Amino acid sequence: MYHYLLSIIFIFSIIFVSFSGCSTKQPIQKENITIKKLLPPRVCFKPNKLRLKEALAAKEIHIGAPIYLRIFKHEKILELWAKKEKKYILVKSYPICTFSGKLGPKQKSGDKQSPEGVYAITKKSLNPNSHYHLAINIQYPNRYDRNFHRTGNLIMIHGKCSSSGCFAMGDEQIEEIYKMASASLKTKPFFYVAIYPFKMEDEKLLKYKDNYWYPFWLNLKTGYDMFEQTHVPPFTGVKGDKYVFQKRGRNLTQN
Repeated sequence: MYHYLLSIIFIFSIIFVSFSGCSTKQPIQKENITIKKLLPPRVCFKPNKLRLKEALAAKEIHIGAPIYLRIFKHEKILELWAKKEKKYILVKSYPICTFSGKLGPKQKSGDKQSPEGVYAITKKSLNPNSHYHLAINIQYPNRYDRNFHRTGNLIMIHGKCSSSGCFAMGDEQIEEIYKMASASLKTKPFFYVAIYPFKMEDEKLLKYKDNYWYPFWLNLKTGYDMFEQTHVPPFTGVKGDKYVFQKRGRNLTQN
């Protein structure tokens, strides 16, 4: 009778674990007919909206505020900035899961190279039904790229963790970025994403003075420095073979 009761308790225990909300089931490996000690149960993560909500609350920023994105390839970081009063402050930095190619801009379709430059994100950039969970089209090629006859399209910041010229953030992170982008575009017609090869400090850039792309990077550094000084994204245009950056409140001259 005693053994019979133990058997019933064991069966109900298994049923209870099987139907729990967060599975604790772990692979069992046999070795010499002995069972290895089970690993700790996997963690049930909090929803992304709580993490973003906490970050915004700590900085006193509301969802729907104007935003600005910066991407640094070498550091594999995407920065999410949002406007608070007259300036933008850093809300969160996200590690980029993966991107393809090397330092330097994208030049043609199929080169599997991730772009560099400044791109305007609008409502048409948003794709909630992407095969990569969620996606934000950066609208490559922009006017600067077209002036150099660069080709390609559908370059995204998206979920998952695979890339053929895009910036893959993973599903959890793109949910937060997409949410801020979508809310911001309900009140503003566009926001910028600036994509850099690396953080454009003087000493770091000097290391690349012999690189073919050094003049291009020097041009991008103008906009980088302007934002570092003001914490307001500069208006960005194109004049000939260069980007043109001007502070807010001034007319932007471009061809």
